[in-house]
Amino acid sequence: MFACCRVTKRLCWGEVLYRHLLQARALSGADAVNALRPFYFAVHPDFFGQHPREREINENSLKRLNGYLENLQKPGLRSHKPAKLTFYVRETEPIPEKEQESAKESGFRSVSFTLNTRDLLSTVLGILNSCSLSTDHVQSLAEVMDSSKTTTSSFYRPIKWDKTYYSFTGFKDPEEELEQAQKMEITIIPWIESNQEVAQKKLHDSIPLRKELERLKTDLSKKLQLSDIRWQRSWGIAHRCGQLHSLSRLTQQSCDSLKMAKGHTVIFTDHTGVSAAGHVMLGTMDVHHHWTKLFERLPHYYHLQRKLLQLQERVSHLLGGLEIVHIEELQPMLTMEEHYSLLDTFCTKVVNRRVPIHPRSLRGLQMILESDHFVPRLHEMGHFSISAVSDPASLQWFLLTHAQKAREKLKRKAELKVVEQELIKACKDRASLSRLYKEPSVSSNQMINCCRRLIEAPLPYMDGMHVCVSHYYSVLQDGDLCIPWNWKS
Repeated sequence: MFACCRVTKRLCWGEVLYRHLLQARALSGADAVNALRPFYFAVHPDFFGQHPREREINENSLKRLNGYLENLQKPGLRSHKPAKLTFYVRETEPIPEKEQESAKESGFRSVSFTLNTRDLLSTVLGILNSCSLSTDHVQSLAEVMDSSKTTTSSFYRPIKWDKTYYSFTGFKDPEEELEQAQKMEITIIPWIESNQEVAQKKLHDSIPLRKELERLKTDLSKKLQLSDIRWQRSWGIAHRCGQLHSLSRLTQQSCDSLKMAKGHTVIFTDHTGVSAAGHVMLGTMDVHHHWTKLFERLPHYYHLQRKLLQLQERVSHLLGGLEIVHIEELQPMLTMEEHYSLLDTFCTKVVNRRVPIHPRSLRGLQMILESDHFVPRLHEMGHFSISAVSDPASLQWFLLTHAQKAREKLKRKAELKVVEQELIKACKDRASLSRLYKEPSVSSNQMINCCRRLIEAPLPYMDGMHVCVSHYYSVLQDGDLCIPWNWKS
């Protein structure tokens, strides 16, 4: 009851404050940033490290929001395009113990809203109210702005010219421009046509770097006898080449140490170590000394890896043959030590409170183990997401209850993957694309929906171009065109 009152109080105060502040001077960019601090704290991508999909959506939405705020501060701006944004907002207030089970499973909620305001103040208040965040702290800004008003002017009244003024002078009516901007929405074909030339130039300029990247990757893979070389993030071609050049220089300085990497997969990521899957992780911010030490210590990880596999087999046996997997697209890049510690904690709980799950009853199903505190859930891709501190009794009931549904989802996932690959090939042939791919946060269902519509759309000739299906429109630095999966025609 009190929570409802608190939200009502925030909304009412926000509305009153907005009407009051409209009579004062407009917010500055610094004022807006200060007012949005609670919002940034609730949605900052750094707090979503174990939720890659939500992290990426917040990163993309923040980029669009910052662009929107920058446009509002441009002098002489008469109109702008509305922006529909989606954020995952963390629950920053403490949750009582008796309410924890009924709280959001992941500790955050999804919030979507459309920005269609013409000043920073209304934009800030709209964002805070949409996310159910307090606007009380904006009161101090109100007092500052009130003190800046002149004594000769009690309120601000914008000049409203008659329509004949615009007809006579030839100037554009800002109200009509705003209405047109609100009705306008980015559509795929005009956007591609207006950005195709820029993308083609960037793509052409990146060809030498792309060839250099493939050459370096092939040479290093052969020289060190690596299984593969990958990147955790979507770094640009120049950045990737720089990382491979660094590794190449290290092979000349410490050739004997790097021989330990034989048969491994090397992944350039945020920190140096060995991943839960046994891959060599090279932190892009670390110096060569850290890389060399890691290669020298690789043999010491073999014993830990054997213990990890034995522990996984034990947990799998206790849970009816359920396979423990690590999905890079959906999970943070855990080190082998972190994953072993997590798995050991989980195994101890299951052993101490052993639950009767028939052996092999869950064979063929998969689960990922996470450190977050949440109730077990079944992912749309068919695997179970289990917290390391889950209650074994509740976990047993959940697994057995959702086993059949999980099998159906896994089967559906395999079928969708086949359809997705067929449609990607058809789209590439249809538009003469050199490459068509999607970001990890785009599901197979979304990709299939996008590709089917692309095949039917009268796309312009896009010979040899690269297209990435994402959640927004953009031209990447290497010439790839990003389009949202739910683009408008």
